[in-house]
Amino acid sequence: MNPRVHRLPDDILARLASGGGGAEAARQLVAAERSKHRLLVLGVVRLAGSHPAVGRAYDLLAEVEKHAPRAVESVIAHPAVGAWASHVIRSRETADFSGSVQLGALAAVAAIRACRPVRVEVPAPDGRIMLPSLGEIVIPGKADLVDLHLHADGTVEVGGRRVNVHDDEGQFWRPLRRIGVDGFSLWVDDLDPFRWSPDNVPDDRLSTAELDIWREYLQVSWQVLKARHWTLADETAEIVSVLTPITGPEYRMNSATARDRFGAIGMSTPHEWRWLAYTFAHEVQHAKLGAVLDILELLEPDDGGYYAPWRPDPRPLAGLLQGVYAHVGVAGFWRRERAHDTDQQAHVEFAHWRQAAYEATGTLLDSGRLTAPGERFVTAMRSTLADWMAESVPRTALAAADERAAAHREAWLARNT
Repeated sequence: MNPRVHRLPDDILARLASGGGGAEAARQLVAAERSKHRLLVLGVVRLAGSHPAVGRAYDLLAEVEKHAPRAVESVIAHPAVGAWASHVIRSRETADFSGSVQLGALAAVAAIRACRPVRVEVPAPDGRIMLPSLGEIVIPGKADLVDLHLHADGTVEVGGRRVNVHDDEGQFWRPLRRIGVDGFSLWVDDLDPFRWSPDNVPDDRLSTAELDIWREYLQVSWQVLKARHWTLADETAEIVSVLTPITGPEYRMNSATARDRFGAIGMSTPHEWRWLAYTFAHEVQHAKLGAVLDILELLEPDDGGYYAPWRPDPRPLAGLLQGVYAHVGVAGFWRRERAHDTDQQAHVEFAHWRQAAYEATGTLLDSGRLTAPGERFVTAMRSTLADWMAESVPRTALAAADERAAAHREAWLARNT
């Protein structure tokens, strides 16, 4: 598995800096992040040193890749794999479930997808074997390592049990589930221990009824994105592969992305289709910028606390940059939705977030902490927002947006000064 150096061509970077990018830019970011995951996996192997189970798992991955490279790529690209490898490298754990022996489970998934009959050792803490991007096998007892016997037909023998990983959920097999529409298909990962921070995930899997809600709203929101927000739809299709249920505030919804889980969006159960469409607009921007920052330095180190018109607390410049880029996407979403709005919500949201993001780009440019590429990047964002600032908005909507912005700043000052 030989990683390669990634660079963003000037025209691609310019399109990303303006707030968009499209499918080609998204593909380049995905390629870079997949290389990052490969480097992380190599880091795990090197950290494990002479651990025999890790060495055998890596040899199996390398052997499968010779004949079925996509089988290896698909499991290494899974967002939870990036989080697992990052965790191992940060914590230097190399002998338990959260450590390097989980590489055996990656090798098992690759072998299953390549239809290769092999044996491989995997961890089974609490009697559960997590196969990233596939599902979870339940066995009696628990063990640091158990032998999986993989058959070419997709069946797996372990602990005296035999399961078929292509079957629906059963007593000993809990697969990840998929939802999708019109060729756009996403895993719903509510099993993997590394799918999200343990403090922010529900105690149980999504119920069938909840999963049906996710499926219903995805169908509607995706049709709207394809019809009205085609650039966003193209980027989403290239970047997002997993939705992860996370907890949200009572009576409200929550969404998030994480740098070490590229390709995943964490979210609570949606209450309406438009919130889900808006969530893609917001979180895909975060994913794009995170990938750009893995390739380019846009900021010099900074420990300051700055006003962000979307947060209750002071933010460092890195957080402000992320927020600006996300809200360029948010403003663009509502800008396009204005043509289809039956009331003034889209006008109010567009007016509010274009002003908020424009104001924050000024903070970034005045900070003196941007690198040369960062200066060009933020200037391009500000240019997009300046064009939007010149667009007409109904007077009542503009007044409502101004009132919301003033209330936020007043509350922020009361809390933080």
